[in-house]
Amino acid sequence: MNNSSNERTYRIYKSLGLLAAIAVLAVLMICSVRFGLHAYTWTQVTQSFDSTAKPSNEAIIIQTVRIPRALIAALVGGSLAIAGALMQAMTRNPLASPSIFGINSGAAFAIVLSVGFFNVTSLSQFTWIAFLGAAVSSTLVYGLGSLGRDGLTPMKITLAGSAMTAFFASLTQGILLGNGKAFDQVLYWLVGSVEGRTMAMLQSVYPYVLLAWVGAFILSPHINILSMGDDVAKGLGQRTVYIKFVTAVVIVILAGGSVAVAGPIVFVGIIIPHIVRFLVGIDYRWVIPYCAIFGGILLVGADIIARFIVMPKEVHVGVATAILGVPFFIYIARKGGLLK
Repeated sequence: MNNSSNERTYRIYKSLGLLAAIAVLAVLMICSVRFGLHAYTWTQVTQSFDSTAKPSNEAIIIQTVRIPRALIAALVGGSLAIAGALMQAMTRNPLASPSIFGINSGAAFAIVLSVGFFNVTSLSQFTWIAFLGAAVSSTLVYGLGSLGRDGLTPMKITLAGSAMTAFFASLTQGILLGNGKAFDQVLYWLVGSVEGRTMAMLQSVYPYVLLAWVGAFILSPHINILSMGDDVAKGLGQRTVYIKFVTAVVIVILAGGSVAVAGPIVFVGIIIPHIVRFLVGIDYRWVIPYCAIFGGILLVGADIIARFIVMPKEVHVGVATAILGVPFFIYIARKGGLLK
């Protein structure tokens, strides 16, 4: 009876914490719309939604620039955080994330290749190309990390991910240096940014990404079992191969969709899962929704901060997350160990 009461209390606290995080994200998104090189009042923001009023320059900027930017930052941040949490659970590696394991770089290479050699410019095509690049990269990393008698280990898959990241980065740079057109079109995108993104870019990926969010939440009870290890999961009757395959598909959609719309933004997938597990434990029924919100908070907040560092110019949010992520990565790497 006492244990049941404690569990109910914990659920209430976690629910309240999630609601508080959603409120923080909403406030940050409003700040993202209002503040920057040009600040807009709350009245100007609300009037931009008035379809009967004559469109002003402020209303056009708010609707076509600021609002898409805030929505994309929230969606991409949440997606990368969920992908990182799933990867860390599936590989039992605390350093796992789309940026470290080469998935982001594979998706980026596929887009650069399509622009440089096939003159692809369609946003919808970018989405599918990014998915394909992420899938190929993740397959190669998993295959390389599984070679040898001892099979897949956290150290081997980390080394394989680092190797594939360097490999795809080198190929990407080679294409850009040899193709001026591709260089001009994608260099700004490769830094990782939500600046200048349009609602059309968001619309090209959000149906797939939100479906992957739902899939991640449905998978969460199975991830709890899988994170205990393959032997334990099989002993409990779980079809581990099937669960890993579906989880890998979800990760590819989340990472590929994020790269397609915002470029290869790094470290969100490492930072947020560790913070969330520290706050709510290792139950992925809570980790997944918390990652979705906390990832959005991190990326929206980083994007706001990036606007004021070197005003009147802006620092790309990919640079801001890298500055935040490198010390955290070093801390996790020095701490070592597997997930609890």
